[in-house]
Amino acid sequence: MSFVGNQNARYQIAPKCKNVNMVHAEACIKLAAAYGLVLDEWQENAVRIWFRMTPEGRWCASTWGLSVARQNGKNGALEAVELYLMVMLGFKILHTSHLLTSARKAFKRLMSFFGRKVNDPNAPFPELNAMVVEIRKTNGQEAIELSNGGLIEVGARTGGAGRGSSFDFLIVDEAQEYEEDEQEALEATVSASPSGDPVIVYMGTPPKTDGERGAPFIRVRSAAITGRSKRSAWVEHSPQGELDKMTEIELQAFVNDRKNWADGNPAAGKRIAETTIEGECERMSARSFARERLNMFPSPAAKLEMAFPEKVLKRQALNAEQVDSESAPTAFGLDMNPEKTKISICGAVPSGASTHLELAVNSGFDSVAISAVVDWFWERCKRRIPVVLDAYSPARDLLEAPMKKRGLMVRVLDANEFTQACAQLYHAFHREKSVTWFVEQEHLYESLKSTVKDPIKNRPGSFKWNRTDLEVDLMPTMAATCALFGAAKFARRTRSTSDDNKKKRHAVAA
Repeated sequence: MSFVGNQNARYQIAPKCKNVNMVHAEACIKLAAAYGLVLDEWQENAVRIWFRMTPEGRWCASTWGLSVARQNGKNGALEAVELYLMVMLGFKILHTSHLLTSARKAFKRLMSFFGRKVNDPNAPFPELNAMVVEIRKTNGQEAIELSNGGLIEVGARTGGAGRGSSFDFLIVDEAQEYEEDEQEALEATVSASPSGDPVIVYMGTPPKTDGERGAPFIRVRSAAITGRSKRSAWVEHSPQGELDKMTEIELQAFVNDRKNWADGNPAAGKRIAETTIEGECERMSARSFARERLNMFPSPAAKLEMAFPEKVLKRQALNAEQVDSESAPTAFGLDMNPEKTKISICGAVPSGASTHLELAVNSGFDSVAISAVVDWFWERCKRRIPVVLDAYSPARDLLEAPMKKRGLMVRVLDANEFTQACAQLYHAFHREKSVTWFVEQEHLYESLKSTVKDPIKNRPGSFKWNRTDLEVDLMPTMAATCALFGAAKFARRTRSTSDDNKKKRHAVAA
């Protein structure tokens, strides 16, 4: 049996409306076919979910959405919709993309229906070209205007597309890149819709990170699939499952399951070859493959607060000259990834009224290196300086016993202590401004700026760390959290080095 994509979407959500009118949906599909755009079954299904109207002639949904992995053909469904809205209904459309190149491609596809100019003798469909009043090709602000009032403007959001005009439909293509300030500006373009029945259409794939970029898209999707929104029509092709609740073993099995390939790619076997997906699965990380090829989103949830915004981190950063220290670390924090293939160690160094946090180790690890890690700690800590880790850290299984056997002061934080440690690091950056970090440590910076506060149920005000993206390396943040807490709670006072021994160096020697 040949490999064929699943034509039925995981989510086909539409508002409940009595006596739904589907006339425009079927007419849209037929019009597209008449001009050579024959939709796949899954594309037709999306049109039918979107094009539902009340008996009074209003759209059942004011928000339409389609999410499917790249190269499956979501733009084909959109072109059929735009063609019908312009030609048959005379609506005004603003089509926006994140990139100018994407906007240009969309405009060129529309010109393949209407021709390249008014009275174009080479237009493929003379009857459509006869409707054209103007074709504007201004760079980044292309437009086609029809004699029946139909209009489409196509442009990049970064170029200020559509500002100051009113439209019936706002198309947000590449919605995974859509930002809050763009949403604020662009939604105003349909607030005074000429038809009085505006619609916003979101098209895209899962954002790589859960930050400002893509936040409106995540919010719209979550509202649709959780039922919070009563006026959303959402279509999404992806496998069943919650990516961020899987163990690494479960994730590997998930991405290698060809049924999941078919569920996430309705055009598989047609536009996308099975061998192409095989190659991507081999080359990409499991999480990247799940996001990019299987169209897997994070589980819908309330947006989590960023713990350490970039402006806060930059305010507390020190350059190489400022990092010179006379003191040795008073505590070390330790963490390891779930696969136990990587380790992070952070030192906490007293610096006047502040504590300087610096990564000492952030590198690969295997079980052969256990004795080397223990030796590394013994050389720097002996029995005086605490090594601190979270009770649920994978490092505990491999390193706690041999470190204690060597005589090291190992401190394991229980759940209550760890939430205290998270709060301590958060307030040290925000309220007290009592920590610093070395600006050239990119791993620590990337980890901290991608850390979010994850509230603990039934414990108001308490939180632990989570990450904006499943590929974010949270270990440096975890190690820094443990190091700072260890310095405050478990560390002993240390003597400063003599003047003879002062020299410029990083606070923590690797």
